[in-house]
Amino acid sequence: MYAIDIWSDENFFIDKGLVKVNHKSSPSLLEITQAIRKRNIRGPLVLRFPHLIEQQIQKVYQNFNRAIEENSYKGKFQAVFPLKVNQYANVIKPMMEYGKKMAYGLEAGSKAELILAIAHTPLGSPITVNGFKDQEMITLGFIAAQMGHNITLIIEGLGELEWIIEVAQKSHLKIPQVGLRVRLHSSGGGAWAKSGGMDAKFGLNATEILEAIDLLQKSFLLEKLHMIHFHIGSQMEEIAPLKKALREAGNLYAELKKLGANSLCAINIGGGLAVEYAQDPNRRIRNYSLEEFCNDVVFLIGDIMDAKGVQHPDIYTESGRYIVAHHAVLITPVLELFSQDYQEKHLRLKESNPPLVEELSELNSLINPKNCIEYMHDALDHLESLFTLFDLGYIDLVDRSNAEILAHQIIKKTLSLSMGEANLEFKRLQERHQERYLLNSSFFQSIPDYWGLGQNFPVMPLHYLNSEKTLHPASLCDITCDSDGEIAFNSDAPLYLHDIDLDTEEYFLAFFNIGAYQETLGMQHNLFSKPNEATVIISDNNYEIILLEESKSLLKVIESVGYSANETLKKLEKKLEDSDFITEKEKDDTLRQLKYYLHQNSYLRTTN
Repeated sequence: MYAIDIWSDENFFIDKGLVKVNHKSSPSLLEITQAIRKRNIRGPLVLRFPHLIEQQIQKVYQNFNRAIEENSYKGKFQAVFPLKVNQYANVIKPMMEYGKKMAYGLEAGSKAELILAIAHTPLGSPITVNGFKDQEMITLGFIAAQMGHNITLIIEGLGELEWIIEVAQKSHLKIPQVGLRVRLHSSGGGAWAKSGGMDAKFGLNATEILEAIDLLQKSFLLEKLHMIHFHIGSQMEEIAPLKKALREAGNLYAELKKLGANSLCAINIGGGLAVEYAQDPNRRIRNYSLEEFCNDVVFLIGDIMDAKGVQHPDIYTESGRYIVAHHAVLITPVLELFSQDYQEKHLRLKESNPPLVEELSELNSLINPKNCIEYMHDALDHLESLFTLFDLGYIDLVDRSNAEILAHQIIKKTLSLSMGEANLEFKRLQERHQERYLLNSSFFQSIPDYWGLGQNFPVMPLHYLNSEKTLHPASLCDITCDSDGEIAFNSDAPLYLHDIDLDTEEYFLAFFNIGAYQETLGMQHNLFSKPNEATVIISDNNYEIILLEESKSLLKVIESVGYSANETLKKLEKKLEDSDFITEKEKDDTLRQLKYYLHQNSYLRTTN
């Protein structure tokens, strides 16, 4: 079942051997993929399911509002989506449409992101601005306020506050709300723990917070102080660090209210709500649920305010991974099984073979569950002896090929017959002889967090899930010219895939929960561009592909790294024109073929 019950959050399920979308008519991912491939689309494919974005937004609001009601909390809940998690239009546009009724907003961390936030956030929905800012970026925030946006500039340092004061004094633009990012002593855990703590990159320490209050008072802008903000790291694995941070931030908020910050009315707890990526029940990533998360935030902030005699603030969150990770699935065709050359159909046995080859052939035909381990040991010994004989010139290339095929078949059958064995030898055998599956994809482009951070993503076949086909311990290789483009077999968290004859059938793998960060971080290593992508709307009786975008053509990819597409084409045309070895007709035919290839994408175009 590939632990689909652990990581899918009930968004996908298995039925009749197929992975299906758990929504309305429940189409299978294979059905959708094959429908797109009928349009002559080849290479990797990202499927987007916008209903999953809407669902996640609703879950967050419903659970916070439930916790607010159950705890008699007096503030309200609001949320924004951090654009750095995924800025693509096919994500943000439907998100803003779905979120409009809940006043769901956007968070920006750069000038370009701020422009997107101003353009696409409905008036009245919040915009928060984090990250380092210059005077131009701050002025853009003033312009947004002038348009009527509910915008908060969250300062990361006193210099930014000084610029806000300067723009307020020199311009006639409406002044936006101001927030203070506080540098807490508390920190998170996991790969992103450095986002919090006293050594964090962002935020003001206690002394700087007091100086900021003084600056705001002297400039008669203290009434613009609207929010304090903190963040202890993306993908928070445990709830305990958050509770500690909430206590610290809650007390900071209450102290600022006592210092005269009467307009202060919001605590922004940042992002960090975790997504489950584990495919092993013993290796779960997070130790809390969304319900527990919301309950703890609301109760702890309310409890601190009650103890301090301070009015309950509004609660903001900026969790982006939780909102979009589930909505995107990467589909990758398998191009090759590296062991396909070792199939029995490739044997070239002679009338008279070397004795060790004859013995390997006999072992292969007589292997069974009782003798497989013994026969496998014999096969490995024979193979080593035959390699030595080849090096000494006593057997020929055909004999060597036959020996490799037969030994591989014996190992393959042993792995299948011994499946479920827990002994150390079987574990070593898996690690040494796993099948390698070549995928028509670039891990650097589509799942860069695997390469950069060791982040694992749930992966499974789209089909054959009720098949009697043999399963192999599997490692995955992409088509980049880089040895790091491989997901190695891990015996502690093993992946098993089907034994497929790719000459007669297709085989697709799906990587799940790839909707957060992967697209924005994806790199054009080897000049592979973004995969093809499709947005799928599922109805009660069917589904519709409303957006289908092909991966960039070769000319577009070349252009993206600074080369002129026209100039490149002219150079190629000139070289063909100057060729003295072909006729004019051959030149025209070759140029026509070349132009066809230049307008295809950079992924491999086989039958897959």
